Amino acid sequence: QVQLVESGGGLVQPGGSLRLSCAASGIIFSIYAMAWYRQAPGSQRELVAAISRGGSTNYADSVKGRFTINRDNADNTVTLQMNSLKPEDTAVYYCNADVLDYTRYRHVYWGQGTQVTVSS
Repeated sequence: QVQLVESGGGLVQPGGSLRLSCAASGIIFSIYAMAWYRQAPGSQRELVAAISRGGSTNYADSVKGRFTINRDNADNTVTLQMNSLKPEDTAVYYCNADVLDYTRYRHVYWGQGTQVTVSS
């Protein structure tokens, strides 16, 4: 069993910053890609940023230059530094990880989500 636990969401004013963290735990042998998704009310879940095990990244056009994704393979963690936040960044943010466990079972896991609200 593998769990992903997010932290760091909250309320911030436009132009402010937040840092989201996600820690994976359980019978993890290796984690391939890790990513952050978000879902605003009435909208589909969308990819925000992703990072490979080797550190290659890709970002949604709407967050390029403002958000930075990083990971620590030793700690099985992924972070999302969000700067210059805009009201349209308001959403529930979900951590995602492509995990190979010690039984050689590979599965994509999701965290429970953390709310980010950008408002004055």
